[in-house]
Amino acid sequence: MFDRYNRRINYLRISVTDRCNLRCVYCMPEKGVDLISHHDILTFEEITEVVKTGVELGIDKVRITGGEPLVRRGIVDLVTMISAIGGIKDLGMTTNGIFLDQFAKPLAEAGLDRVNISLDTLDPKRFKEITRLGDINAVLQGIRSAKDAGLNPVKINCVIKNSPREEDARQVAAFCKENDLTVRFIKEMDLETGVFSKVIGGEGGHCAVCNRLRLTANGKIKPCLFSDLEFDVRDLGVRQAYFDALGLKPKSGTENTVNKFCNIGG
Repeated sequence: MFDRYNRRINYLRISVTDRCNLRCVYCMPEKGVDLISHHDILTFEEITEVVKTGVELGIDKVRITGGEPLVRRGIVDLVTMISAIGGIKDLGMTTNGIFLDQFAKPLAEAGLDRVNISLDTLDPKRFKEITRLGDINAVLQGIRSAKDAGLNPVKINCVIKNSPREEDARQVAAFCKENDLTVRFIKEMDLETGVFSKVIGGEGGHCAVCNRLRLTANGKIKPCLFSDLEFDVRDLGVRQAYFDALGLKPKSGTENTVNKFCNIGG
């Protein structure tokens, strides 16, 4: 399917929860955020219906996000359900990696193709400062387990202030080179003020070639990360929500005052 700017839209990012086991300083306040009620969060069956309809319309790439997707109970079952849908060429997940040692093998067996893992520093003290709650050793073990499980290529998402030449970023880059990992540098973003830029080493943030739609944890299809536009799959029906999002997908992002990173998935 194509939007009104003739961009082929084939990528759906799915936030399965707004919960997270970390409190990264650029994503969430120290005490967390007001959480969506469990009643409002889409069921696995509803998510699967959205994916099936998307595949019928031209979606062939799906990424599961959060919050932190591995805190969603039964996440392996959801991966199994989505991977069984014919027509998906690429099924991935973005995770902070804390629980990945436990989940990597079951996820791979369920049909997950690959993972992106967040890692902003290799310094344990700095990691604790950035995440407030995290243990870097758990992430490093999660990376090893992902590689062992065949979730390749394992990509590392590294958030930076300004440049990949920053000390933390340089250390992450060296680590990735030594361990056959692909690194992507993502400058800190601000939804409310519309601050974003192209991902270094990836395709995100490049509006002219944007190929994605997003599904929030509570069932809104969003045509753009940096837009207030959203279309409720429960109120409109899944197919109509897709058509509305596709038809009104903006040429470029501006600002988003109705979502947080934890419920839209970044």
